[in-house]
Order: sequence, then C-alpha cells, then structure tokens
Amino acid sequence: MADLCCTIVNLPLSTKQELLESNDLEKRLKTLLEQMVKEKERLLLQSEMQSKMMERLSKDQRDHLLREQLKTIHEELGEESPQSGDLRRKIEKAGLPTEAMKVAKEELSRLAVVQRASPEYHVIRTYLDWLASLPWRKDSGLETQKIDLTAARQVLDADHFGIQKVKTRVLQFLAVNKLKKDLKGPILCLLGPPGVGKTSLAKSIAKALGRKFIRASLGGVHDEAEIRGHRRTYIGAMPGRVIQSIKRCGVRDPLMLLDEIDKIGHDFRGDPASALLEVLDPEQNHTFVDHYLDVSFDLSRVFFILTANVLDNIPAALRDRMEIIDMSSYSRAEKLEIAMTHLVPKLLEDHGIQASEITLSREVVARVIDEYTREAGVRNLTRELAHLFRGVAEKLAQDPRPTKVELCEDSVEITLGPRKFFTEKIDDCRQPGVATALAWTPVGGEILKIEVTRLEGKGNLILTGQLGDIMKESAQIALSLLRATWGHSLSIRFDKSDFHIHVPSGAIPKDGPSAGVALYTALASCVHGKPVPTQLATTGEITLRGTILPVGGVKEKVLAAHRAGIKIVALPEHNRGDLIDISPDVKSQLTFYFLKSVDEAISLAGLTIPSIPYAPMPTKPDQQPGLSN
Repeated sequence: MADLCCTIVNLPLSTKQELLESNDLEKRLKTLLEQMVKEKERLLLQSEMQSKMMERLSKDQRDHLLREQLKTIHEELGEESPQSGDLRRKIEKAGLPTEAMKVAKEELSRLAVVQRASPEYHVIRTYLDWLASLPWRKDSGLETQKIDLTAARQVLDADHFGIQKVKTRVLQFLAVNKLKKDLKGPILCLLGPPGVGKTSLAKSIAKALGRKFIRASLGGVHDEAEIRGHRRTYIGAMPGRVIQSIKRCGVRDPLMLLDEIDKIGHDFRGDPASALLEVLDPEQNHTFVDHYLDVSFDLSRVFFILTANVLDNIPAALRDRMEIIDMSSYSRAEKLEIAMTHLVPKLLEDHGIQASEITLSREVVARVIDEYTREAGVRNLTRELAHLFRGVAEKLAQDPRPTKVELCEDSVEITLGPRKFFTEKIDDCRQPGVATALAWTPVGGEILKIEVTRLEGKGNLILTGQLGDIMKESAQIALSLLRATWGHSLSIRFDKSDFHIHVPSGAIPKDGPSAGVALYTALASCVHGKPVPTQLATTGEITLRGTILPVGGVKEKVLAAHRAGIKIVALPEHNRGDLIDISPDVKSQLTFYFLKSVDEAISLAGLTIPSIPYAPMPTKPDQQPGLSN
C-alpha cells in the first residue's frame, strides 16, 4: 500500500527516495500520511481559488451581456441610456452657445457607440463634463443699476490707505458700468515693487465690484499650453489656467488676478506671453478658443487685473493691451499710517492679543520702520511687528499673567536685536568733486555719492564702484561734454589728466540712466576746484549736446532725498508732472528745480565757466538765484 500510494501522490523525488529507503513500516506509513495530508490541503486551496476565479469571470461576462442587451433595448425603443441621458440634461441645462452645443451633441453620439472599457470613452466623458460645468451664461448676479459708488469708495478706503489714483480708476469703471450696463471688462496692470499691496488691492476691488475673486499665478510659467490648454490628443490633457479658474469660480464675469505677469518664461515649449495676447485683447477675447475645449468662450465680461514688479520685462505687444497703474513705494508717513490702521489690528488678532492688553505708541512703530526695514512696501514691516507681538504673547501666556504689556523703544532693540539699517545722511563736509545723485531701486529710492578726483596721466577715465554699462556710458558722455565745453577755458590739460570716478558702496552693483547730471556736476566741481552744495541732489540723463532727458522713479527718488535730509532737488523739466504723486507734506519740505540743460545744473550748483555765457539759473518767484551750503 505504501509503495502504491507513493506512485500516485505527487511527492518530491527526495521524499520518494526517503520512503523507499525506510525499512520500518510504521514509520514509513506515518511519513506518507503527513505528505498526503499536505497534498490534500494544497488541492483544496487550489480548487477554492479556481472556483472564485470562475465565478468572477462569469459575473463579468454576465454584466457585459446584460449591458449589451440593455443597449439594444434602448436602441430599439429610441431612448438613451440613463448615464447618457443625465449627461445630456446637464449639458442642456448649462446653456451652451450654438457652436458648443453642436460639438457636444456630436460627442454624445460618439459616446453612445464607444465601449465603456475603451480609453476613448473616458476622454469623451471628461470633455463633456468640462463643457457642462463651465458657466456659459451664469453671472455674478449684481445688477449694474444697483451699484453703489459711495459704498464702493468706503470699501476701498477702509481696506487701503492712499493710492488715490487706483481708487479713482476703479470708481470710474463702476460709474460707466452703471450707466451703460454692458461694458466689457477692462485690463488693468498694477505695477509696483513687492509688498505695496497689489494682490490685496485686487481683492478689495472685487469686493467693491460685487464680483467673485479668482487668482492665477503666472510666475515661472514656461509652457504655452498652461494658458491655451492642451489638445485632447495628449495624455492628461486639460484646459488652460484661464478656463480652469473660470470653472472654479463658477461665473463668467469674475475679477481674475493674473499675478507676476513680468515673470513669465520663454523657452522651446512656447511663449506664454504671446498666448496671453488673445486673452487680454478686448477686441478678441469674446471668442477665445482653448485648445482643449476647441470651441470659443466669451472672456469679454471678465475683469482682468495683472500685477508686475518691472515694466521692462513685459513684452511690448502684451503691454499695449493693458492700462498701467503705477503703485509706487510708500513714504515713511504712509507706512506709519498703514501700520497703525491696518497692520497692528490684524497682527493683534492673529496672535490672540487684546488691544487692552498692550500699549504700543507710534514712536515704536516709527523706529521699526526706520531702523529695521528698508523696502518699498510693508511686507518686512509686517514681519518685524509680528516678531514684537510674539514676544508680547510669550509674556501674556506666562503664569501669573500680567495685566498689560508695554512696548517701548528700548524693548524694540531687546526683541529685534541691533539696528539693521542706517539711513544715508548728507554730511557737512564740502569737497570739490563730490555730488549727490538720486537712484531708484526695487525696494525704494536711494541717494548716491559720486566722487571724482583728477590724477596726472594720459586722459584715461577710471570707473570703480560696480557700475553697469549705462552708468559707464553716462560717465564717458559727461567727460566728453565737459572737455568740449570747458576744454579751451581752463588751464587743465585733459590729455595729461586721468579722472577717477567712484560711487560708494563698491560691493553693490549700480546701473541706470539717472546719474548723468550728477556725474557731470561732480566732474565740473573737480576741474573747477569748487564744492557742490551738500543740500543739492540731482537726477537725470544727459546727451552730448548738454540736454537733460527725463527719468523714471521720481517719487522714490524724492522720498529718498527727503529721508536723507536733502533740501533741494533738481529734476528734468519733463518730469515736472511727476510731482503730483508726491504727498503735500513731503513737497512742502523740499525745494524743486526743473532743468533743461547741464548749464542750468552747473549754475544751480554755484559753478561758473570762465569766459562762457551761461543761461540763468531757474528760479522760483520767491527765491533768488544761487545757493549756499
């Protein structure tokens, strides 16, 4: 029996050899019985798995058969399947335009004949879901005739301090929209350095308009399909960011913020800035075609607001479609008012501190502004104030809890550490060859000291201080103009002299078309041997004919001069209108001169050219020509 079972049962060869060599019959039968029990369990498990697999296959075949029968029944009765019927009703309810409805019906017909297991079924179904979920006719619900301009102004004034130009522009749009009722959405571009409140202002505008707010960041976008969408031939295709944003907000007339428009990339994958041309063109965006949808969608009702830090980085064709609104840097007084009115209450709420538990004076906030921040906006100011309030929260959380915490000027240095920034101040040291220039930076204005010295040499020009190409050219123009104007009137031999121009600080790169007048004044002061008044600061570019050209960033430069204690500011004549952006309290403390040529700048500096007649120095009605330090 043992030998017979060994031949029938599926056993390994080594086990069979072991049984064959065993002479003890009882031991032989026990070993064989153990192997037979194991084999029985294996066969039972295998049979159970095969039974479940056959049952599952039978169910799938049954479902497929029933599905085919149901499809045949609906075809015979002229009816649609429940899923196709629900999708059709959803599409009809969405209110698609004629062109889109025609495409949707064609895709529905294709969906009816495609197998559910086919990948094409899911592509068509997803496409129809997108068509049905877009707000083709759904608006925000605000009736234009009920727009309250007074309430809108109150919203803008409550959320933001100053920036009257932007507020006026928004209120004008509201007024026209209330009268005409079908005004297309404008395209505004808020231009300004980081931290001046461009994004938060867009939210306030949406609140004032009564529209839904949606934000799409374009910083670092390289692929054109991010704007116009992917074609449905690609795996994972989807619409562009504009259509996605409109779907998320659920209305066709939102306020859409396209953030960081000046940081769009451009490489082999396409040019997203060019793709935005159709989106932002009021004459074209009413028939905007996304590659994924492949039907036109009306974007003319969308109120587009764009933000940018630098205007030069925006392509000219795209810039032509926008209305640029400059949001320049805040003055010290504006920062202080913003901090006390908006930042401090919000930070107290964020840190769980009651207003009655803390004493904070305007002097403390002013010290934080002056000594711990140097920026155009208030972003770093918010961080430093939050640092102060964290220290207050730590004291209030202690046991026993103090009744009130006082923040004094001494506690600022204890909490925030040593002073981080030192404001550039003018000095009383009057030396020939030194002039003050006004410069623009992304974080506000600065003053630059331009130093010139003359050495014996061969007529070379030495430039130090990390000057860029534009400033190098300005220095060369200033020296050439000086030689052409003064060369025959001075005892100095320009061909035997080297001029060394240095702009501290040497480790900071400097460039821009604003230092031409200051460079020329410093060179003239050096060769004439007379100092330039320390109370005078200039800005402007010059030509080889001595004409002074206009420059930008006037507000930031004037604020820098005011911060440094300068009393007299010389600007190009063409920048006279830029003073409208300066607050009256700053203008009242400065004296402005508007120059047309370098001759006027030299006269203003108190320098004269021997034997050459000069144009009279520009004066004000209540002032006499000439300056004293």
